[in-house]
Amino acid sequence: MGSGNRMRRPVAIAAVIAAVTVFVVFFAFGARTNRYEPEPVRAENAVGDPTCLSCHNTKATFETTAHRLTSRSPTPGAIIGAFQSPENVLRTSNPRLYFRMDSTPGGFYQTAVFGERPDTTVRSEHVDIVTGSGRRGQSFLYWRGDRLYQLPVSHWTILGWANSPAYPDGRANFDRPIPPRCLECHMAAAQSISEPNNPAHNRYVPQGLMLGLMCETCHGSGKEHVKRERSVLHPVLGPAIINPARLSRSQRIDACALCHGGAIDLQSTPFTFVPGQKYVKKNAFYAPPTGPQVDVHGDQVGQLERSKCFAASQMTCLTCHDVHRVQHNVEELSGRCLSCHTTRSCGLFPTYGNALAGKCVSCHMPKLPSLSVISNYGGRAVRQPIRAHWIKIYPEFNTLAAIADSTKR
Repeated sequence: MGSGNRMRRPVAIAAVIAAVTVFVVFFAFGARTNRYEPEPVRAENAVGDPTCLSCHNTKATFETTAHRLTSRSPTPGAIIGAFQSPENVLRTSNPRLYFRMDSTPGGFYQTAVFGERPDTTVRSEHVDIVTGSGRRGQSFLYWRGDRLYQLPVSHWTILGWANSPAYPDGRANFDRPIPPRCLECHMAAAQSISEPNNPAHNRYVPQGLMLGLMCETCHGSGKEHVKRERSVLHPVLGPAIINPARLSRSQRIDACALCHGGAIDLQSTPFTFVPGQKYVKKNAFYAPPTGPQVDVHGDQVGQLERSKCFAASQMTCLTCHDVHRVQHNVEELSGRCLSCHTTRSCGLFPTYGNALAGKCVSCHMPKLPSLSVISNYGGRAVRQPIRAHWIKIYPEFNTLAAIADSTKR
């Protein structure tokens, strides 16, 4: 009996080990094959940038980028315009109307002053949301109940206080509604209050707005990812997060095209798109690569796709752009061009030699006046200059003179 028990004991142990091994293998296989379905960011499934950066602290520079700062609460550090007299006043073409920007203990206000002294009336609205990082300018939104509207005065870096884009000069328009599609490119999330018969509806739950674009805008909601990473089983669990670097070329481009693909409406419902999905416009018409000029504002992808560089390579937006940090140095960006080209291959090299180094972007992607971002200011239409993404030769902008000037600095 004793010897029989001793013989059976190793067999029993081996059986237990085998059973545990089979269990672990099947568990790991099940975990790996339990397909992760990414979700768009919402208040209930988001973890926020501080949680993301607690592990990915090398990406902390994202917090200073235009994407992250594209909408904020109104604070002295967030608004770039001046609130001291006389810089806080915007005169209009109507002698009986001017605007005044006020900073008070209760917050920031835009005030329209009607009439002539001493018989004047005013309308003041509180600045509730700042949109725009301030590099080119900022516009401002205000709440009227649960409806969101744009204020009539914006701040342009090239002008100072000016009429908001496309607003008529000389009129106080406080009634431009802000629909969800506008917010989609300036916020991580917004909770709409449905109005089926109003395509430009602007009703929201104020507490449901998540200002600025977040890590989770491009990587998907992070709650499940954090849960898995903090689990003791995380080595056998999938990461439950989107890594754009692992998406296909078209998927990576579509992720950027959501906000940089032009003004044509999309088939998707606002705030439901996540990277990896197909970006589909309601209008299926796409201009051919040699088609008409597209606006430099908002359709960077449309311009890029018309470029020979794009057609002849596997480049994407991420080829040049590191979305985790601020990139203002055009000479650094020009260095990306040299991965396919050389300075000597430029037709202007015999004239300017190595002085062309770092000028690729300035010459082949110049700043052009926008066709849509226009301020009616001082009796004239002022167009916002924005970097072109149609990579080509622009002889009409006297590139030679621009290079000559830049070599003297």
